[in-house]
Amino acid sequence: MNVRRRLIPAVATAAAAALGLATLSACSTESAAAGGTDKFDVVASFYPMAFLAERIGGSHVHVTSLTEPGQEPHDLEISAKQTAQLQESDAVLYLRNLQPSVDDAVAQSEVKTKIDAASLTSLEKHGNEVGGHAASHDHSENEENAGLDPHIWLDPVRYAEVAEGVGKALEKADPDHAADYRKNTAALVKRLDGLNTQFKDGLADTESKVFITTHAAFGYLAERYGLTEEAINGLDPESEPSAARVKALENMAKADGVTTVFYETLVSGKTAKTVASDAGLRTDVLDPIEGITAKSRGKDYFSVQEANLKALRQALGAK
Repeated sequence: MNVRRRLIPAVATAAAAALGLATLSACSTESAAAGGTDKFDVVASFYPMAFLAERIGGSHVHVTSLTEPGQEPHDLEISAKQTAQLQESDAVLYLRNLQPSVDDAVAQSEVKTKIDAASLTSLEKHGNEVGGHAASHDHSENEENAGLDPHIWLDPVRYAEVAEGVGKALEKADPDHAADYRKNTAALVKRLDGLNTQFKDGLADTESKVFITTHAAFGYLAERYGLTEEAINGLDPESEPSAARVKALENMAKADGVTTVFYETLVSGKTAKTVASDAGLRTDVLDPIEGITAKSRGKDYFSVQEANLKALRQALGAK
């Protein structure tokens, strides 16, 4: 899927780095070459992949992320240095069709172990409205992944499936540490199962089941917990909503008791705030966890997801 996102100004990104805003662990933000260490070298495409590699690999792996903290992953263009990192690594962990430049670099590389997270769980097509009775499922095994929603990590159940696949791939690629990879994978999956229970229980009894976001990043999460996500811009947040779409959202908000329009941490919240102002709604952050910065409501995947759950409970009127 060739989804393009608003560019994060280079100056802002550089400033964030200079101020030390990144909260990823040292190994995932390492700027040195990925290969040549005394550990199993893994190149991850962006934060959710790096998080899996670090949690499962533990002390046996050296993880390098191609996407810097604060950088919007969809906008990543692979540099010559990063291409060299990829070539020298033992494995690459990426999500196909999310970052075209990464897909191209992986296809051209001679990395022995290529782990595609998209192949480890099921993907679906999502539009502006996702979840509830509006969910559209397409599981054709012969269909190309293009056009499918890549945001699988926001669903703890799908993310756990990916984690299990990553664990098995690392066991095969680095058999000397297979036992530890199995142990770490089991621990991570258990915690993701717990997070799934938190969301299921926390969103079971709410006044409304509908929430509005800037773009459709939370479709899998909405489907998992019986909610409906209404996205202003669908899967492409660069497109501007039509006047008819904005009016339809206003009418829907009144009919379904919507109180909040959510925006993200790594892209501008201008559109969300405009729609909210016109409709008399409040705004809040729902983080797609594509990167961790000082603006993130948490220091890692789990703490940000717990903050997302809290924001959803408040917006939906959880009892």
